[in-house]
Amino acid sequence: TTYQSTIELYNIITMADSSSTIEPLSDGTQPPPSSSKQPLNDNTSNYLIQVSDTLPSHHEIQQFLTASNCGAISTFTGITRDNFAGKKVTALSYEGYTPMAIKELTNLCRDAHTKYPNVARMVAVHILGDCPVGEASVVVGSSSPHRREAIACTEYLIDELKGRVPIWKKEIYEGDEESVWKENVEWKDGRRRRVMVREES
Repeated sequence: TTYQSTIELYNIITMADSSSTIEPLSDGTQPPPSSSKQPLNDNTSNYLIQVSDTLPSHHEIQQFLTASNCGAISTFTGITRDNFAGKKVTALSYEGYTPMAIKELTNLCRDAHTKYPNVARMVAVHILGDCPVGEASVVVGSSSPHRREAIACTEYLIDELKGRVPIWKKEIYEGDEESVWKENVEWKDGRRRRVMVREES
């Protein structure tokens, strides 16, 4: 399956990471070159990263993002809506390879720190499993001294998460409509692309 193939490809890339070609980010910019030296403000304790069957509460996220030197907190929450392309959606279900997803979220936060150096803390959390209509599936956020950088960083986090993190979304439709798996990532010829795969009956 595509899911298994992606995991196998991840294992190959992990072993050969130092010689891998780095693709441009979703906004067209080049990621920072690989280096043993991380940005000066890079500290994984400043990132709240989680991929599991539950999400942290709103209070936990706000508490984590709060910093005495920051006057702005920006967050984005993605929730399950009840429709897609005229079809009635009853639920979503997410599946992913957790170690791979956590590694990519960590890299994403590091890239964001390089792009927005005044950001103090970041959140990137995603649910796995079933997510009913109206429930949250993903939360990203950041805090910074001033609002513009926090807002821009949060937008960057969700856009890049959608393009980089290997989490599969299954839309379950009302009635006899077929369910559809959607992938955030598929590698083809060394490039990322969004794909839609209809589930076999």
